[in-house]
Amino acid sequence: MKLLTVTIPCYNSAEYMRRCIDSLLVGGEDVELIIVNDGSTDNTLDIAEEYAQRFPGIVRVIDKENGGHGSAVNAGIENANGLYFKVVDSDDWVSQSAYEKILNCLRNLLDDGKSVDMFISNFVYEKEGEKRKKVMKYHHALPQDKIFTWKDVRHFMVGQYILMHSVIYRTKLLRECGLKLPEHTFYVDNIFVFNPLPYVKTMYYLDVNFYRYYIGRADQSVNEEVMISRIDQQIKVNELMVDYYVSEFSRICANGKVRRYMVNYLDIITTVSSVLLIRSGREENLEKKKELWGYIRGKDKWLWARLRSGILGNAMNLPGKLGRKITVDGYKICQSIFHFN
Repeated sequence: MKLLTVTIPCYNSAEYMRRCIDSLLVGGEDVELIIVNDGSTDNTLDIAEEYAQRFPGIVRVIDKENGGHGSAVNAGIENANGLYFKVVDSDDWVSQSAYEKILNCLRNLLDDGKSVDMFISNFVYEKEGEKRKKVMKYHHALPQDKIFTWKDVRHFMVGQYILMHSVIYRTKLLRECGLKLPEHTFYVDNIFVFNPLPYVKTMYYLDVNFYRYYIGRADQSVNEEVMISRIDQQIKVNELMVDYYVSEFSRICANGKVRRYMVNYLDIITTVSSVLLIRSGREENLEKKKELWGYIRGKDKWLWARLRSGILGNAMNLPGKLGRKITVDGYKICQSIFHFN
């Protein structure tokens, strides 16, 4: 068994995938790289097979029909041979020094007969054109350099959440919790991080800047205009996360800190959905915002009341054109502070 499986979902990634793959090859024989060609129409598959031929003990290729990012991640989970599982998108890359520290840490845990359900590290926003890079750190909220549980987790700051870029899961846990991401849907990385949380018992945080999250391509899924054009998929993911919270309610409620964290995560996701619907300026999208909040209320009145009565929920539901302008202005301020999109 390999120590770590890294799945690299690729769709027409020929232009930039080499940087991603090269950064991960540093892991050597302890790491399995699964490059998933998700129905590309460029020479992505040729590049992937070239790496598989050059590094037969490390690189594997899965060639499949296009099913979207979630489908590619699903294929990686199904075929993973590593004790741990990581997703690295093909336009991102990792820091060599941080990578080596993480692998050493995972090896040491294994040598001591220990494992953790979730391993967390920092990620860096590699935003095009910006010299100063925003780093998402967790040292204020999480104990460092030791195994800990939810009871040891402290308060997360505003805008500070564990994202796909910062997490490595134990592969067996992903299978045990039945994680299967929807196909042909963007923004499923939120589900990837969210759904396993009620099953996570042990964690480890290493304060290293590992994942380099590239932001800058005009066609990138997190580009604001692109997100607004795909708002129905953002809403779908939002509603699926609410559905999961309701379906796993008894397991989630078994740990108050898990529940608090997951509700706060839903707060952020629903805020993103709402502000993009407002930002579009289209009447039909304002109606979709009402429908989204109505959907949440229909699923769980307590959850709806908690989200609606919070600072973000109130900000997303200010009445009239002036209220919507205040919401958008606040969103722009948050963009400048947290450097998302």
